[in-house]
Amino acid sequence: MPNSVPQNSEFERSDLTISDRLKQKSASFISTSEHLGLLKARGEKIMLPSSKTLNFNCLTDYALETLNSVNLDKIEPFFDDLPADPYLEGNYRFRRLSRFKLSDASLVKLPHDRLFQSKEYNPLLGNIVREYSELDDALIELEDFKKVLLEFFDFCQVCSAPNEVAVHQIRTVTSVHEIGQPAPEGIHRDGVDLVGIFCINRERIEGGETYLYKSKDSKPILTKILNPKEFLVFNDHKFFHFTSTVKAISSQKKGIRDVFVFTCPGLLPPE
Repeated sequence: MPNSVPQNSEFERSDLTISDRLKQKSASFISTSEHLGLLKARGEKIMLPSSKTLNFNCLTDYALETLNSVNLDKIEPFFDDLPADPYLEGNYRFRRLSRFKLSDASLVKLPHDRLFQSKEYNPLLGNIVREYSELDDALIELEDFKKVLLEFFDFCQVCSAPNEVAVHQIRTVTSVHEIGQPAPEGIHRDGVDLVGIFCINRERIEGGETYLYKSKDSKPILTKILNPKEFLVFNDHKFFHFTSTVKAISSQKKGIRDVFVFTCPGLLPPE
């Protein structure tokens, strides 16, 4: 359970739609009419219920929810063969990356591309063009994976003009000999509109608390260990975030933390 849950968040264990759960006042860093106009201009089919558009405040809100209908047992095996992240020392993080768009209410996988962040957002790996293997095709075809991705797309269609989501599939491991770092770059922003973190699994670990901050120097407004099926979505323009190290609680087996990190839009290298 969270150490602190601010008043502008909602923490509900249900499978109601976002529009049923989020009951905050409306505001957006782009207006609803402007955003729907962009969607129509692109020829996109608009799927969002009006109540969701009115209720989620893209400028100031974050959402914390539990997707109980997602069967994690079907997704978890796909984390067992993730390639090691070649850009980090220590061999404690494993990762894949794919990008998607919505077309006529259907998910479409985009062509392979690379990942880029400037040092402004990632002081550790900024200004490096990184390349990761794509998500497994069998994972992408799972209805349970699609549920989570479509949930994040719902937020993106309210709060972000680009019709693109990047999905980072990440495992962080730890042992008695090595601490795992989910966020080795420290307190940061990603340089996108929205970020989502969906927890798949935590085994034999302690730590791994996720924090949201209004500034790097302020106290966190949210401190939360994300448990399996819990989904945190927030505005990257307004919140810095960080996840603390994970430590093994078993001397016999490694500890693991498996998550999907979603961003809207993706982070492509400059042309």
